Amino acid sequence: MGSSIANHFRNYSWLKRTLLVIAACTFLSSSFLFLTPPGTYIREYLAKTVITTQHRDWAWIFVGAQRRDQMVLEMQNLTEVNSIEKQDIGAVQFNKNRPIESLVKVEDISGTLWKGKRMYVYDPRTIRVVVPAKQGEGERITAMVERTGAVAGVNGGGFNDPDGLGNGFAPIGAIMSGGNILYTDQEGSIPQQIVGFTKEGTLIIGKYTINDLLKLGVSEAVSFYPRVIANGKPLITSGDGGWGRAPRTAVGQKADGTVIFIVIDGRQTSSVGATLKEVQDLFLEDDVINAGFLDGGASSEMVYNNELVTKPSSRYGERRLPSAFLVFDHPDQVEVKNVWAGLTSIDPGGAYDHPDFLKEQAALKAAGKLPTPTPKATPKPSAIPENTHEAGKPGESSSPSATESGKPNASDKPSSSNPPATSPTPSPGTGTGTNNGTTEGGSTKPPSTTPSPTPSATPKPSPTGNGSTNPPNSQVNTTSPTVKPN
Repeated sequence: MGSSIANHFRNYSWLKRTLLVIAACTFLSSSFLFLTPPGTYIREYLAKTVITTQHRDWAWIFVGAQRRDQMVLEMQNLTEVNSIEKQDIGAVQFNKNRPIESLVKVEDISGTLWKGKRMYVYDPRTIRVVVPAKQGEGERITAMVERTGAVAGVNGGGFNDPDGLGNGFAPIGAIMSGGNILYTDQEGSIPQQIVGFTKEGTLIIGKYTINDLLKLGVSEAVSFYPRVIANGKPLITSGDGGWGRAPRTAVGQKADGTVIFIVIDGRQTSSVGATLKEVQDLFLEDDVINAGFLDGGASSEMVYNNELVTKPSSRYGERRLPSAFLVFDHPDQVEVKNVWAGLTSIDPGGAYDHPDFLKEQAALKAAGKLPTPTPKATPKPSAIPENTHEAGKPGESSSPSATESGKPNASDKPSSSNPPATSPTPSPGTGTGTNNGTTEGGSTKPPSTTPSPTPSATPKPSPTGNGSTNPPNSQVNTTSPTVKPN
């Protein structure tokens, strides 16, 4: 009987045989993915990876909309819990007698599915936050390093990144440099996810208000998350951290003051990306006592000796960014100007004005490969009610990618309701952006966002792979904190 079935099958046309094989493979793979524990694990793993990109909505394909939203909530809650514990500032005892052969050391690192770079900075007081040189546009880190004479640098905090094509000038959270508050979208009493350094060189990671930072003597800071080591304790004790694989940028500090920056390439055949736990374990191998993530995804990169030593995942190469941690021979001689001073609104940019995207579209159009877009109505920006507090939600952007803005982009958040967070949180590495009224094809310019003296929500970067979380409204807080710096 078996031979007759085989003969019958051989009599089918090649097309019918192909369709039968496809149907059989689909049935077997679907049964494995949806009816077995290993299949469920694979689907959830893939969903986590998609959630940390700017295409979060598509995670429903693997687990359904309800489970997707539940996973987003679980990730967000874990981030909130891990950010609460305050640091023991006295735990870092700087080894001032240690001879420093060089300012920094950069080395290759690799894992099963990723490659990257690790940079040791032996004196944390040489690290400064640097921002773009001109208003209206972020700056590539190679340009920042060349302009300022820095020795090395990595990307910093999250930003509003519409369509993944933002101009890098609409930060999320707070930016401090030289003890000055250059940007904040929250009042001084509202906690934000912070990664920064005190003037003595102690790394500060967790949830702090601007007032807290000033009391602690923090001089350099950006907003992002999640935190993975607190006071010597690893915070990811089971699983992989919940954010799948993506390009990562992270920072940690040893008890002797040495700072370690890690940048992992991702979304490439040569390097898929790392999980949060894999990066945590790298820090633990070096006896790091405090560590957390900076913006990731397409924003992740490291520059050393005026050379880009990692491989950003953006198809356009280096991205324009609002902040970076740079290392200097003479940090006290570095002047960082506040390019957001005096602004009442910030245009985050998008497909309509991204130079590389527009050049690419023009080339496709000239080659006759660009379909004619169907005109769509431009949605009106929703008004932000005053004196209301809307909780932030996780997501991706260039924020820990798009989870941390007070009002995340519609394209970044799940279709069903997202539970409120106690405060905004940047995400580890995505770089997603909000749509902000841009029509497909980039033909319509999104409205500029207008800052409000009392922001309605706290933005959060999200731990994804593009680097930042994108709130629909970037707000410049004109209210001064109540506490003066020490």
